[in-house]
Amino acid sequence: MLTVYGIKSCDTCRKARKYLAENDIEFRFHDVRDDGLDIQMLERWSDRIEWMKLLNRQSLTWRKIPEVDRGDMSKEKAFALMLDQPTLMKRPVLESDRFMAVGFSEKRFGEYWSKANS
Repeated sequence: MLTVYGIKSCDTCRKARKYLAENDIEFRFHDVRDDGLDIQMLERWSDRIEWMKLLNRQSLTWRKIPEVDRGDMSKEKAFALMLDQPTLMKRPVLESDRFMAVGFSEKRFGEYWSKANS
């Protein structure tokens, strides 16, 4: 089963959910604000993709973090920040047994999905 991790109010998460529904792709949505984000998720994801891809350095939340705290970013520091402020997680994270993706574009997802299911 495909799980989409994100935030209900995120435009990119809404686009992903709409695309999946329109293409009859079964998925479960996990809101990291309402349903939680934990270190086990972040560690599991970072086993499959580079941890830096999970950190949203374009977010308003990121820009509010003092420069001194943004410098010399480590995996542990990034995960602590994301656990404290889930909006720092790049969204959505799409996870299934066969693939993992961060962010969403119809073209890229279509390619991932067709490879994962062939």
